[in-house]
Amino acid sequence: MDFTLSPSEEAFRAELRAWLALHAPGDWAKLRRRFGSREEQIEFLKDWQRRLYAAGYVGLDWPKAYGGRGASVMEQAIFYEEMARARAPELPNAIGLDMAGPALMRHGTEAQKQTHLPRILSAEHIFCQGFSEPNAGSDLAALQTRAVRDNGNFVVNGQKVWTSYAHYANWCILLARTDPEAPKHRGLTFLLVGMDSPGVTVRPLRQASGDAEFNELFFDGVCVPPENVVGRVNGGWEVAITTLMFERGPRTLSRQLILREGIDAAIELARTVERDGITAARDPVMRQRLAQLCIDAQALRCSTLRVLTRLLRGEPPGPEGSASKLFFSETWQRLLECVLEIEGPYATLWEGSEYAIDDGYWQVRFLRSRGDTIAAGTSEIQRNILAERVLGLPKD
Repeated sequence: MDFTLSPSEEAFRAELRAWLALHAPGDWAKLRRRFGSREEQIEFLKDWQRRLYAAGYVGLDWPKAYGGRGASVMEQAIFYEEMARARAPELPNAIGLDMAGPALMRHGTEAQKQTHLPRILSAEHIFCQGFSEPNAGSDLAALQTRAVRDNGNFVVNGQKVWTSYAHYANWCILLARTDPEAPKHRGLTFLLVGMDSPGVTVRPLRQASGDAEFNELFFDGVCVPPENVVGRVNGGWEVAITTLMFERGPRTLSRQLILREGIDAAIELARTVERDGITAARDPVMRQRLAQLCIDAQALRCSTLRVLTRLLRGEPPGPEGSASKLFFSETWQRLLECVLEIEGPYATLWEGSEYAIDDGYWQVRFLRSRGDTIAAGTSEIQRNILAERVLGLPKD
């Protein structure tokens, strides 16, 4: 496996790194607490995406005809790596850029592409994902939200949950059942729904970390015009699979860098925090745990590059992406558990306490990480995908 970048790719990395050094606001995980309200924070993030877009760094591998740069998938991967290295804010339209946009490029009409793709890049059209339901999370095809034909339009009724960013999105990619008599995978339709449509209600769900980034989403007689169908009526499962595959695309490369930098920070912390008269870094058990995390981070990097290889060959992301998602989420949780053990009794202190290490940063990350093995497909579902589609084992 050749990890060497071409001269043009190295030049792009240097250009982007220099731009971020001048314009990135700093460690976003710590700076995000400076805002007086969520609305203020969201406006800051939208402005951040617009600045990146104006500089030519949003939609790098999208066609120029739709506002992209027409660059390579490798440059898109470099972008995510450098964003993680700079600890820059995540773009607020992540679902539009990584899921809705690619799905529209593959399955959308030309009118849908012209309407949404440039506006996704400029943060004018912010998307959320209306897939999971209270009784249809791991088994997505069991969803019960209905879309019934009425005078040519679709009338949607139902509930979604775990809908990230719905509290500020203005568009939703919605998977709804349009043929209740068909097999469950074949009676679904993929719709574009305006969040300002009458009958749409958003209720934020507060997490253990104190954030409320995901939501319940209710549809009560919401009217969706037929031109907002993506792909075929009753062919929504195919579009949904495309969407989920791209969720595990180039962005996954940033995970290994996030993990690597988290490990470096944990090592530095272990060198300063004392336990039983010695620093945690000198404890042989803790040293071994940190060493294993370093090994895991390198293994994740090599595994994730398989996804990039497929994309460079012009192939869609495959089930290998499930390995990266599964391994990152569980290794990230183990790292954060290790950090809290290093902190010892200080791990019980929350942000705002004058005695909290790093102002409680690691405690917030730890609580948020509990959702990483649920979001984008639970660990159990990822293992099923790998067993069936990679190892060829029978379905359970």
